[in-house]
Amino acid sequence: MRIAVSQISSTTDPRSNLELVRDAVRRADGARVVLLPEATMCRFGVPLGPVAEPLDGPWASAVHEIAAQHDVVVVAGMFTPSGDRVTNTMLVTGPDLHLGYDKIHLFDAFGFQESRTVAPGSELVTFDLDGVTLGVATCYDIRFPELFRGLADKGASAVLVGASWGAGPGKKEQWELLVRARALDCTSFVVACGQAYPGDLGSSAPTGIGYSTIADPFGNVALQLSDQPEVSVVDIDLAAVEQAREVLPVLANRRLR
Repeated sequence: MRIAVSQISSTTDPRSNLELVRDAVRRADGARVVLLPEATMCRFGVPLGPVAEPLDGPWASAVHEIAAQHDVVVVAGMFTPSGDRVTNTMLVTGPDLHLGYDKIHLFDAFGFQESRTVAPGSELVTFDLDGVTLGVATCYDIRFPELFRGLADKGASAVLVGASWGAGPGKKEQWELLVRARALDCTSFVVACGQAYPGDLGSSAPTGIGYSTIADPFGNVALQLSDQPEVSVVDIDLAAVEQAREVLPVLANRRLR
């Protein structure tokens, strides 16, 4: 399966960020999936309530039209209303597909408190494309191996992760380690697309470090980008998933669930 990893640096204007989505899809070079980061709709560091829209609202509908026009599935981060908070949602949309994954694990760590303004989701989400099951996760989720094993239990051969990783000492190393570890935990590909590094915005919000990474089911790095905006298209060989699960049957060998 061909996947485009579209590392962008979102602005605070959802309409201008739609142009980033359009450009990513135009540059996808035959990809079946175009993965963009968490907070593609609007970067962190500003109030999110005013920009949040439902999945059938104008922003998500515009992304759907872009995806349908190019016959691809676009996976991109947005915010949807949830009472007096929002949900941090990964939109999954294409010609015959339109759904969202609401981030389960909220980033209440390293001095940031996402749960103050964001409500957690509760449901694992997978979708099928060309006979392949793909799972969806968001940023801080990557620190929780049980989520990735749960997606594998639901049939996922690859997990698509959108992120806006917080900068700081050791954070790049943790990011790469976690992407590789989760691939080993679930013997699936992990395709993790982060926000590019925007420079110092004078905010404590997690606004991205770049270094989008793809790890194969054996934990090898198949792709890693720089810290700058970049689109890369990769063919992943899903036969490697079967091979990994045959020789490294950690899912089958589990004793604790």
